[in-house]
Amino acid sequence: MRTYTNRTALQNALFEARQKGNRVAFVPTMGNLHRGHIRLVQKARQLAETVVVSIFVNPMQFGPHEDLASYPRTLAADKEKLFAEGVQILYTPEEEEIYPQGPTAQTRVQVPGLEDTLCGASRPGHFTGVATVVSKFFNIVRPDSAIFGEKDFQQLSIIRKMVADLCMPIEIVSVATVRDGDGLALSSRNSFLSASERKLAPRLNEVLMETREAIACGFDNFRELETHACLELVQAGFDLDYFQIRDAHTLRRVTAETEEVAILVAARLGKPRLIDNVRLALNPVSDWGMLSAY
Repeated sequence: MRTYTNRTALQNALFEARQKGNRVAFVPTMGNLHRGHIRLVQKARQLAETVVVSIFVNPMQFGPHEDLASYPRTLAADKEKLFAEGVQILYTPEEEEIYPQGPTAQTRVQVPGLEDTLCGASRPGHFTGVATVVSKFFNIVRPDSAIFGEKDFQQLSIIRKMVADLCMPIEIVSVATVRDGDGLALSSRNSFLSASERKLAPRLNEVLMETREAIACGFDNFRELETHACLELVQAGFDLDYFQIRDAHTLRRVTAETEEVAILVAARLGKPRLIDNVRLALNPVSDWGMLSAY
């Protein structure tokens, strides 16, 4: 595995790979890799001969009171995991490489209609930071495919729209959320949970699943389901940001035309902010009848 910190050297290496006829798959990360990230890498290896992984803790997507300084940085361990998975290229740029004039002077990419709701409402500017840095990495790497996890469903939706709107010739591939045995979605921030918080954390996914099951059984008062879920989580000890049932394709409120719903939650448990979601496909023949759940 070759590690690059300079984009010109990286691009020269990728030029050589393409000259050999290799497809390039890209997995952007912020490091502190876990099994969820490894699943993305494994998917990338199925799609392309050359796999590029980036590790960059992006300051533009952190708010003034968020955990940029304390975000876990484990580069040595990350390298070992990526080497074991057969990754050919690792890109680990410094901040000056990505933002030569600093993040505040950077041209920004915004995705209207998707970035100001849900997590975007409580983290202003977060998704502008995500879209900006991902677009920069796409221009540097120029991958055939880029792989993202479904745990951050809003981020995935934003990246897909950005690629479509800006006519980027990149296939965006999603991978299902990887979970621990008790259902908790894997996250780099889970390491900040205390023992008691870690024991409680799976309740987040349990309430999502209970809500999905209610919809699957024909309960269509979504406002009531949201209210009930919020009460359950607050009483359990979560500091709730939101619990919302949305159209999975637009992230807007569900209508009679909705064919698939996404049930999304964000909540703090102690220090970490946890996010999760599940989806449910609806039968278009009847207003709210279930076709399939996953």
